[in-house]
Amino acid sequence: MAYQAEGADTIDSMLDLMRRLPPTRIEENVFALTQLVPDSADEFLGSVDQPLKTKMDKATGREYLTCDYNRDGDSYRSPWSNEYDPPLEDGTVPSTKLRKLEIQANDAFDSYREMYYEGGVSSVFLWDLDDGGFAGVVLLKKILKPQSASAPSGSWDSIHVFETAERGRHAHYKLTSTVMLQMVAGKSSVEGESKKVGEWTKTAEDNVDLSGSMTRQAEADAPISDQSSHIVNVGRMIEDMEIKMRNLLQEVYFGKTRDIVFDLRSVESLEKQRRQRDLQKELVGMMNRNKAS
Repeated sequence: MAYQAEGADTIDSMLDLMRRLPPTRIEENVFALTQLVPDSADEFLGSVDQPLKTKMDKATGREYLTCDYNRDGDSYRSPWSNEYDPPLEDGTVPSTKLRKLEIQANDAFDSYREMYYEGGVSSVFLWDLDDGGFAGVVLLKKILKPQSASAPSGSWDSIHVFETAERGRHAHYKLTSTVMLQMVAGKSSVEGESKKVGEWTKTAEDNVDLSGSMTRQAEADAPISDQSSHIVNVGRMIEDMEIKMRNLLQEVYFGKTRDIVFDLRSVESLEKQRRQRDLQKELVGMMNRNKAS
């Protein structure tokens, strides 16, 4: 039964609920919420980030990524052929001038993808704005498939949405970047069996799941000489942003997880760690006494 929501806080409540639900079940939760509040479905789908899907361009035989930014109804536009699948006669497409820039941007970020991801899929989509500028989205996805039942698996999804406003020989850029990361590891090597160590039984379903998303924003001004300058400027911003977000994930989030694990179970004996701390205190005390004398 559909729920008739009232007030302007409906979307905020739906997004707030999504932040508290498991990130590995985004698609299920999004579908459930759109069925619960169908009147807000379109606005909600445009506000929440979901893992990117891959489709095959039938005209060129190349893969591309799908999201809300290249969707028109139930069809998705390919950046390679500029055609919708399923076919759509009156689908939204960029202007001729912007389409040429879109082709160049896809070639540029395809090289970026190969350099930083060594695989995966990339797609760039541009669209015209009413004020004369343009906006776009750069999509990147890499999937790590497990080589065996006990091998780790994961996926990385990058969604970079930007707006461009030209101001003479300069342009102002607004960038919103979202990274969705999923890592799963630790399944039993023998499917259907269990291993017992002490009182802890590890089954084939046991795993460690580290998943979540992160969003950051940035603005910058940069000079332009022609249309291709936008690709260079946006590319530099996205490159810097991805490096910062990757380092943040590695140092803060995974670093914190590692610290918690090490506090729970040390790889060295506690006696050895105690002797090291005592030695450090003794050295510090000797240094302080020398300074005092």
